[in-house]
Amino acid sequence: MAYENLGEGALDYLPCRYGKSKLLFRGPRRKMENAYIAAIGSTETYGKFVEEPFPNLVEKALGIETVNFGCVNAGPDVFLNEPVVLEACAKSRVTVVQAMGAQNMSNRFYAVHPRRNDRFLKASALMKTIFRDVDFTEFHFTRHMLQALKSLSSDRFALVEEELKAAWRARMQFLFEKIQGKTILLWVDNPNPDTHTDLGPDPLFIDRSMIEAVRPFCTEVVEVQLSDAARTAGVKGMVYPEMEAPVAKEVMGLQAHTEVAQALAPVLKRMM
Repeated sequence: MAYENLGEGALDYLPCRYGKSKLLFRGPRRKMENAYIAAIGSTETYGKFVEEPFPNLVEKALGIETVNFGCVNAGPDVFLNEPVVLEACAKSRVTVVQAMGAQNMSNRFYAVHPRRNDRFLKASALMKTIFRDVDFTEFHFTRHMLQALKSLSSDRFALVEEELKAAWRARMQFLFEKIQGKTILLWVDNPNPDTHTDLGPDPLFIDRSMIEAVRPFCTEVVEVQLSDAARTAGVKGMVYPEMEAPVAKEVMGLQAHTEVAQALAPVLKRMM
């Protein structure tokens, strides 16, 4: 993965594997021999371009090992297909599950790569029927494809969006059912104004009704409304190669990670 290749100004994420998993997670590798918290999610949990992502800050605040199972651009499919992670979550004191965007998972309209969920693989017959005027071989990433479809026809795209929302609700419910033990659904609402596109803010397509639909299947829900300072901090305090500057502007920054950790810490302390 390109973001793991070190260059001038790049962070060393100390990538590591657990068990027989083919996925590389952010290190340092945790032993998981004593009590620990598990955190699963996408780019925000991984903490791209941030030296101290919120799982690290939670660990420091509570004094308990926190294992970062975040994957860049992940959707729920990554974790549902990864028994090593599910087993680790089952043994944790609490598992924090980030509300990931709904675009990066397989559904009735298209399939994504099982590990790199932002990679578009193929459109279904249903999708090709609805969008007969689209050559899907031109797309390699889900976001690019969805932006193109919405630009072409907002009415037809509404069918795709409803499918993604329905699939997200079902997939997240299944994920929580697979995770044994206490769980927190973490919803960082509208983390960065720079991530807004024609598709909406990140996490894409997630709204309160979807969070409420999943609420019965987790132990707690922690919603984080970031401060104006966090949402407008830009790349302050972040570490990245100059060529990655445009990407750095779109991910959750240092202040945002601090605020997420501050919101999680008291809830985790009470649950343990």
